[in-house]
Amino acid sequence: MTVTDYLTALPADRAAELRLVRAAIRKALPKGYEEAVAGKVIAYQVPLAVYPDTYNKQPLWLAALGAPKTTLTLHLMPVYGSPVLLRQLQDGFRAAGKRLDIGKACIHFKRADDLALECISEIVAGMPVSKWVAIARSAVHPSRVL
Repeated sequence: MTVTDYLTALPADRAAELRLVRAAIRKALPKGYEEAVAGKVIAYQVPLAVYPDTYNKQPLWLAALGAPKTTLTLHLMPVYGSPVLLRQLQDGFRAAGKRLDIGKACIHFKRADDLALECISEIVAGMPVSKWVAIARSAVHPSRVL
């Protein structure tokens, strides 16, 4: 399935909101990541050719967009393990006057306007592939301190 297929299969209003967030992510996304449909989400991932040693043998996700039954989701993986990035996200939402509805790394939203897209774009842009892979490697092999 392609990203176009994924979006076409959604109700028009939900697809339109995901397209807006997708555009912001793609604009900020550093070179080297690939966009792909992975299960029930659009993932922005490190290709296995670049980093094949993932714990689950699947590409390493930086971010993902989903459309479960009642909400839309943005999985922003770097905030899961980084108190600094989580604080940046919280501060960015607060500054934008937005309510942050987040689990560990999954932001729930109904409309793109619910998100602090500028802040999200900054977090995405600040994570080049080499840095994200280094973080992943250090998590799997703690002796390889960054």
